[in-house]
Amino acid sequence: MPDRAPIYLDHHATTPVDPRVLERMLPALRDHYGNPASTGHAFGWAAAKLVEDARTEAARLVGGEAAGVVFTSGATEAINLALKGVADRLGRPGRLITTNLEHAAVREAAATLARRGWEVVAIACGADGLIALDDVEAALAGGADLVSIIQAHNEIGTLQPVREIAAICREHGAPLHVDAAQAAGKVPVDVAADGIDLLSFSAHKMYGPKGVGALYVRPRLRPSLQVQLDGGGQERGLRSGTLNVPGIVGMGEACRLAREDLAAETERIRGLRDRLLAAITAGLDGVRVNGSLSSRLAGNLSLSFSGIGARSPAASVAGVALSAGSACSSGAGGVSRTLLNLGLDRTAAAASLRIGVGRFNTAEQIDRAAEQIIAAVRRMREE
Repeated sequence: MPDRAPIYLDHHATTPVDPRVLERMLPALRDHYGNPASTGHAFGWAAAKLVEDARTEAARLVGGEAAGVVFTSGATEAINLALKGVADRLGRPGRLITTNLEHAAVREAAATLARRGWEVVAIACGADGLIALDDVEAALAGGADLVSIIQAHNEIGTLQPVREIAAICREHGAPLHVDAAQAAGKVPVDVAADGIDLLSFSAHKMYGPKGVGALYVRPRLRPSLQVQLDGGGQERGLRSGTLNVPGIVGMGEACRLAREDLAAETERIRGLRDRLLAAITAGLDGVRVNGSLSSRLAGNLSLSFSGIGARSPAASVAGVALSAGSACSSGAGGVSRTLLNLGLDRTAAAASLRIGVGRFNTAEQIDRAAEQIIAAVRRMREE
């Protein structure tokens, strides 16, 4: 009997390209190869229309206007444009409020600003992986030139109360940037209703291609951003460089599919996630769920296992693609700084798994994965 195909449960690292996205991209690769900045002929016009159609879909996914979408090479570039763009336009050292849970893109951009004289205040999360609104209020009472919050965590999947945070930011006159790389396409995002000024997101986290993302910029904030890439003035002068038309088309289609299927897909994926957790906890004792289980991405599990020392079972689970955590969240020695910030000791933080259930997983795969995780942890406990 042939070996069964491996099971992919690492959807927070990246997602497979949806076949419908690929189908949409192929004409842009094969037929519509014009430069959208070439305004003197039909090849350029056709490419430009594809870009604008995708821009509309990206805006619809996040509840904004198409004119506010700036295409980038991914969420990391979008984050850098947001944070450094605001800082450079300000022209003086300012004050940035963020959290101790941020992705490396925000964390390292903030470190750069700190070296330039900015005061960076990182609000500490609670044991459930959530930040308290009172702590946000207290931090902003000291003034802020920019606030940056991760909406859905890339490791523990926790969902911050973005709308409530935005309201506090408005009261204090501080612009809010939201890192929605893990949130967009997985939970409802609405920059208008939520009061978000800047929002970064990425195609490859929602079944689109790698190498393309976007920054949504509220119209009133456009003059507050300093360009980070000088050149031909593409993207209304905010991001120069020849546009990646096939990638942008793919992102637009990924956004459309995510928006149309959001409710049904969320319910199905949450059911699979809960099925997996129930099977693991029925087969093993000493299992800890890291972070809030109620305010969490539907497909996310972060689990720590007692009795296996400071080792993750990720590499020992046969036929299942898992990770010990996010490489972007690892500190010295490879232990997750996120889990340490939740209050776990180094042994528990190391003995962890990050599981990301996704669009193409099946119940049969979930059952097999549970069997393999249980078997791996039992072997490790016997060693």
